[in-house]
Amino acid sequence: MASLLRIIQKWWRRVSVAVFSEPMTAIDQDQEWLANRNRFLWQRLYLWLWLASICLLTFTLRDIYDIFFPLQEFKKLPEPLRIHGLFINVAMFISLLVYFALRKTKFGYRHPGLLFLGSSWSLSLSSQLFATLKGFALPDTLGWSLLFFSQATFIPVCWPLHLISQAGVLFYYFAVNTALGLQTPLPDHPEIYNATFILYVFWLCAICDIGIFLYDRLQCSEFYARRELESAYHKLEITEAKYRSIFENAVEGIFQSSVDGRYITANPALARIYGYSRPEEVTANFTDIEHQLYVDSGRRAEFVRLIEQQGKVSEFESQIYRRDGSVVWISEKAYAVRDEQGKLLYYEGLIEDITQRKQAQEALRVFFHAVSHDLRNPVLGTLIVLRNLLNNQELGSASILVSRRILERMVQSSDRQLNLINSLMEAHISEVQGVVLQRQPLQLYTVVADAIADLEPMLLGNQAILTNLVTADLPLVNGDATQLWRVFSNLIVNAIKHNPPGLSLTIDATVTGDKIYCTVSDNGVGISQQQSDRLFDLYYQSSHHRHTLSLGLGLYLCKRIIDAHGGEIGVKTALTAGATFWFTLPIN
Repeated sequence: MASLLRIIQKWWRRVSVAVFSEPMTAIDQDQEWLANRNRFLWQRLYLWLWLASICLLTFTLRDIYDIFFPLQEFKKLPEPLRIHGLFINVAMFISLLVYFALRKTKFGYRHPGLLFLGSSWSLSLSSQLFATLKGFALPDTLGWSLLFFSQATFIPVCWPLHLISQAGVLFYYFAVNTALGLQTPLPDHPEIYNATFILYVFWLCAICDIGIFLYDRLQCSEFYARRELESAYHKLEITEAKYRSIFENAVEGIFQSSVDGRYITANPALARIYGYSRPEEVTANFTDIEHQLYVDSGRRAEFVRLIEQQGKVSEFESQIYRRDGSVVWISEKAYAVRDEQGKLLYYEGLIEDITQRKQAQEALRVFFHAVSHDLRNPVLGTLIVLRNLLNNQELGSASILVSRRILERMVQSSDRQLNLINSLMEAHISEVQGVVLQRQPLQLYTVVADAIADLEPMLLGNQAILTNLVTADLPLVNGDATQLWRVFSNLIVNAIKHNPPGLSLTIDATVTGDKIYCTVSDNGVGISQQQSDRLFDLYYQSSHHRHTLSLGLGLYLCKRIIDAHGGEIGVKTALTAGATFWFTLPIN
């Protein structure tokens, strides 16, 4: 019983939505589909109203003709119908005009189902009401057939709506006429129903409703299929727009080149690299890449050979001619595109302008040569001589009369100069090529301990007190032990050099989220905010009263090393309040 009630409730909800066109719930239906079906019903109702009006007009013209020229076929009709048939048709025609007007209103647009029922019943019940008032039952088989079939043909949606329209008329005919005891005006068949009549009416309604149901389901399936197709097209358009944006706005040149050496496609970046204003100029002008593009025409053959062997090329560097005849360097990354049978279709890849990088590398080589031969080698030679003199004095040789103190100061000066030159070279290497890390899981405790042990003579010489709070139970970090040793060493040495003797230092490391937070703190003279903002810049030297022979490379290199590890570095300080240098390292 409960199951039957649920079925009835579900059916009633469907009928309510269909009739009153209010998508209050989405049970078994999609609101978008309901709205689409209501629009279809509203549009087709207009067409059906026109059809019904024209049909009524023809029957009205027939009745007018019958007034002047009596038709033989009307002799069997009841006298009231012969006399008042014209007025019934006119009344129905006026009612249709009313529904024409209602359809254009906001109410009509929101409730096309009500207009459907109203217009249908105004046609089917008008003659029934007239017959009841005249005291007889009217089995309007012809009118019902025209009405039901025309509605099924022109408005083939929402079968419950059609069923209600049909049931209303049939209920009135069978129930009201039976209750009033009325009979038909036909002498041969005065009863209001018989088996043949009932079968005809039943199958008339059933055929119409089944056809509407099937068409409705077909239209629903088509709607969802079309919506899925539109959604797929929309996603495709978004994807195409995204990749088109990447293609158009990419910094690297993107290309497709044919096997015979022509450019099939090119993006704006490639056009700029080649000295053209538009990609179309690249595809139009380059018909022989081998001889038109490369300075060394053999590079195209090498490009093809490498792709044939490896399936792709990477960092394929060549000199090329630009449109104005100038020569630049490019680096190509490309691969071969083949069809399902393995036939080569075209080459596809990226091109990067590396002219500046090549110039920087050449400048770096010149710089290294100049520093090595013009600065480093003379200082190194002087240092060797001074150390030999110092060793000879220790052995008792007095061939050169120079005091030991002067020799020691000269050795210290040469050591400082050599360290500065080495730091300068390393800073420029990291600037051009980046910091190279040899990563492995390591404990910071070991790195800090090694740095402190190496600096023990400096700490003693400057009467510095260092407290190490870094514990051995910290999580491992994935880092380069040598480079991190340099960071701790530079920060400790930096604090000692820039503060008076007797400095107190504290090294600590704690876990903060997914990183380790390291600090090197001192109780020295501190640094102003203006100076701390530029401490990590290349070649920055403080105007502070602490003087030292330095190019400002130590903190710069510390920042480069920490950045390469994926961390951050900074300083917290104020004048006369000491300084705390901090940096973070991701946990392994």
